[in-house]
Amino acid sequence: MTTLDTLYPPTAPLDTPEHHEFRATVRRFVEEEVTPHHAQWERDGQVPRELWRRAGELGLLCLTVPEEYGGAGVDFSYSAIVVEELSRAGATGPIFYLHSDIVAPYLVHYGTEAQKRQWLPGMARGEIIGAIGMTEPGAGSDVAGMRTRAEREDGPNHPEGPCYRINGQKIFISNGQLCDLLVLAAKTDPTRGAKGVSLLLVDTHLPGFGRGRRLEKMGMHAQDTSELFFEDLRVPADALLGEEGRGFVQLMEQLPQERLLVAIAAVAAMESAVIWTRDHLVQRQAFGAPLSDKQTVRHRLAQAHADTRVARAFLDDCLKRHLAGALDSATASIAKFWCSEMQFRVLDECVQLFGGYGYMREYPIARAWADARVQRVYGGTTEIMKELVARELF
Repeated sequence: MTTLDTLYPPTAPLDTPEHHEFRATVRRFVEEEVTPHHAQWERDGQVPRELWRRAGELGLLCLTVPEEYGGAGVDFSYSAIVVEELSRAGATGPIFYLHSDIVAPYLVHYGTEAQKRQWLPGMARGEIIGAIGMTEPGAGSDVAGMRTRAEREDGPNHPEGPCYRINGQKIFISNGQLCDLLVLAAKTDPTRGAKGVSLLLVDTHLPGFGRGRRLEKMGMHAQDTSELFFEDLRVPADALLGEEGRGFVQLMEQLPQERLLVAIAAVAAMESAVIWTRDHLVQRQAFGAPLSDKQTVRHRLAQAHADTRVARAFLDDCLKRHLAGALDSATASIAKFWCSEMQFRVLDECVQLFGGYGYMREYPIARAWADARVQRVYGGTTEIMKELVARELF
């Protein structure tokens, strides 16, 4: 019987001897260090810090960060393999890609030499965990409506030098309970809307930083998501990431990769779902024969398989574009919304084909279905993605 690797083999962007060797390392890490413990982490609501350090020891974090700052200095294709292997295993707790491929690139692209050397080596080792603070209770996709303030203070009352005093709140922050470094979006000039947003590097051990409750979600139970609070939190002026007032532009520049990451996870989850369902249908007996003998059942899974193959082909094209530095915002938005919507359709069909067993959390398809729902929301909702694509058309 065909396996996942033979039914959905790696294609051109990820198909070299070096990629195969790296994938074997990642897969072994997932099988030995993640899968046996994931159910406990779902009960705990987060993964242990030791897992991050172990991933760092194996060189699985911050892969695209230059070697001089502790990373592997390889291209994004290796990051894609890490995302795929975790998603194929249904391991949604260790959200390494947020840390390695969303937070770290902000430092690589906009950080000063001092900022890079302060944070990146520890992130690559898994000793420092990163998060990004953008969403607020009253402002999700509306960056201009954010209320968190970062007011510049200097003068004789600040003998330790100029600083930013931060007040506000963030919500739905992944890695919120564990993060040591937060790339924070805040208003440095509230009179200028989105043009008044800046990014700041916040050391979460500073006084004035507070973690709220770990939020209870529909899915992704092992991935900690939190409220964060800032009450007269002061960070030095050199914690500014890039230029003041450029935060919105910086966020927009980095979002295509974030959206591609969501698409990668979506397609990998679809591939596993089809395999799990195929195996269940072969084993499950109904009316004296395996369910896989029923034409209606066979055709429904064939459709799910076809949808998954089409998604993979489009994703591979996006990966090639991204590796060539040619993935535009509109195409990344299409990848994000189309793959995540298709992910949910395929997984929903697979749950249906599992019957009552598909509703039991002891089966991976049930957990994957619940985990998949947020893919259509975070990183930009489907509706926002379609609006961005529409702007290219009109």
